[in-house]
Amino acid sequence: MNKYKAILFDLDGTLTDPKVGITKCVQYALKKMGIVVDDLNELEPFIGPPLQESFSKIYSFDEEQTKLAIEYYRERFKETGMFENEIYPGIIELLTLLKEHQNELVVATSKPTVFSEKILHHFNIDKYFNLVVGSNLDGTRTAKTEIIQYILDKYEDKEKHEFIMIGDRKHDIIGAKNTGIHSMGVSYGYGSLDELIQSNPTYIVHNVDSIKGKLLS
Repeated sequence: MNKYKAILFDLDGTLTDPKVGITKCVQYALKKMGIVVDDLNELEPFIGPPLQESFSKIYSFDEEQTKLAIEYYRERFKETGMFENEIYPGIIELLTLLKEHQNELVVATSKPTVFSEKILHHFNIDKYFNLVVGSNLDGTRTAKTEIIQYILDKYEDKEKHEFIMIGDRKHDIIGAKNTGIHSMGVSYGYGSLDELIQSNPTYIVHNVDSIKGKLLS
């Protein structure tokens, strides 16, 4: 029995592994800001949260510095970085199966909508999704709570118990809780298992097959 009718997927760390693209773009932006980071692994915390939050929190940038860093980041990202990315094994099979079961599939990401749509098109998985909702280029609608609420408002014909948010970071779980829907934390992404446990999602899974098991049990 398919319990959920509308399934919301985070993009980075859930549908795709964007490590190379994101970390290289952050590295590029930081270098422009006079900060040299040689080890890309140090920049993994940037995968998932809004860039505004990460630059200000991790490097203590003020508002103007953060805005400039994001501009530098996007210089490289829109040309190269967004395509330095790969789909996790089993995702296409999962999406195909969910569509066969008549699910509404939605991408809910803090990445700007315009970039998210291009990434989905590049990997030819845009056809699976009924809606793609991300942040705006002007820095608004970056919080997962805002993004999920926007999606819920689009599906007023559905009850909250018919929705689930799937993601790899605490932001996904917190956004789901704040909007009153169920959540699933995936440990194969870039949030630690401890982070997921502390955010207390409805489910925690460790691989793509387990997502299918929970959704189509």
